[in-house]
Amino acid sequence: MPAYELEFYEDANGQSPVLRWLREDLTRAQRLDLGEAMREQLQAKGIGVCATAYGKQLGKGLFEFRLRRDTPDLDGGGASGGSSRSLLRVCCHAHGDRVVLLLGGYDKGADPSPRRQNKEIAIARNRLADWRRRHGGPRGS
Repeated sequence: MPAYELEFYEDANGQSPVLRWLREDLTRAQRLDLGEAMREQLQAKGIGVCATAYGKQLGKGLFEFRLRRDTPDLDGGGASGGSSRSLLRVCCHAHGDRVVLLLGGYDKGADPSPRRQNKEIAIARNRLADWRRRHGGPRGS
């Protein structure tokens, strides 16, 4: 049994941006790698991943789950049978006793610019503020 439960942020319309990103933007190999890493690291350690290469504190209640791996081409679309570099990031917030809220995700390998990273963090902060408004959570943690 995992120590931490993962919860997907849902907007006011019941849509989950992280689920949509996982299903629509990632390759099958990336989904498998990220799912395994989240089970083995994020669900086992929660915010404690920030003491490892898998996490980074972002401040104001946010932290980032980080996955860097070379993933084989499992989708069968490439003739090379090669691999691709995954630099996946998931913005998270720990709440309650053992819950990690997943707020946003992106592939930093596709666009490593600071501008993109800052944009994704700002989106996650806005989602966290929205979640707090609708669930009565603390404003500054």
